[in-house]
Amino acid sequence: MPQVTLEPGGHVFSCDADETILTAALRAGLLIPYGCKNGACGSCKGRVLDGEVEHGPHQATTLPELERTQGRALFCVARPKGDVTIEARDVRKAGDVVLKTLPCRVEQLERVADDVMILRFKLPANERLQYRAGQYIEFLLKDGKRRSFSMANAPHDDALIELHIRHLPGGLFTDRVFGVSVPALKVRDILRFEGAHGSFYLRDDSDKPIILLASGTGFAPIKAIVEHMIHTGNVRPVVLYWGGRRPRDLYLDELAFGWTARYPQWFRYVPVVSDALPEDAWDGRTGFVHRAVMADFPDLSGYQVYACGAPVVVDSARADFTTQCNLPEADFFADSFVVAAQADAVATAASK
Repeated sequence: MPQVTLEPGGHVFSCDADETILTAALRAGLLIPYGCKNGACGSCKGRVLDGEVEHGPHQATTLPELERTQGRALFCVARPKGDVTIEARDVRKAGDVVLKTLPCRVEQLERVADDVMILRFKLPANERLQYRAGQYIEFLLKDGKRRSFSMANAPHDDALIELHIRHLPGGLFTDRVFGVSVPALKVRDILRFEGAHGSFYLRDDSDKPIILLASGTGFAPIKAIVEHMIHTGNVRPVVLYWGGRRPRDLYLDELAFGWTARYPQWFRYVPVVSDALPEDAWDGRTGFVHRAVMADFPDLSGYQVYACGAPVVVDSARADFTTQCNLPEADFFADSFVVAAQADAVATAASK
């Protein structure tokens, strides 16, 4: 059985023949960055320092051939071909976050935009979900497929778990949520989920000022992180940039401005709209949301960035911030919202 040495820290764990390195690391109680778990988002990308790995199916753009020849690897789809030494940019003990599979009951369905629904659900009375602000859950559908959504409430306020769900026409799950397909999701329906997943959460061991970058419903885990900071009294300087195509896409705009009003000493909010129409009467910032960050912060060398939303936004921010704004790659944390159909295609290819 191959042995994997994980740096930094020299952690050693075994990897079964049918396991990926990520799965084996999580089983060993080690948390390395990850998101989609199917080779589409790139959050788990690291380096192979010694030995060889074999990659399962993944998005070619996520791990270009040049990066592979340079020793980069996607640990969520990589299997060791013998003993290996790898390097991840952030290695932590999994701690008290225990992966659970639980039923839940839909309590509220609140439509906050034409294509955004806030879904709140309740756990059984004797259960509690342990998670870090920013993590996500996976709904387990009857056909064996999964759909991932970030939790939008901080762990201290968990009477109901809150999700922000954007409608993707033809979406296996979101059509139900928005009543397009039968049976439509309704209050008191029972669902099953697994969680908590992901390594997108605030690093409390740093005192660097923070840039929060959200696009669309990528605001959900950002909201959880801000609420966690408020609850714990963390007053590290924060600037939140939230981008949408039109002003209506910033569906909780008043909440974000409310944070600015209540916590002006450490929090600031910058909404950015890329495709406003004349009837929107938009007089705020325009263009790509990550470009607004670059205009305001040409030097990010002393910051941490937490980015969440559409892959094109996250990928562009990662590339431009690290190459043009001096942001250390180790200080860029991201959750890329890979479209479910794209993830299913990767998973289907993996099963062939």
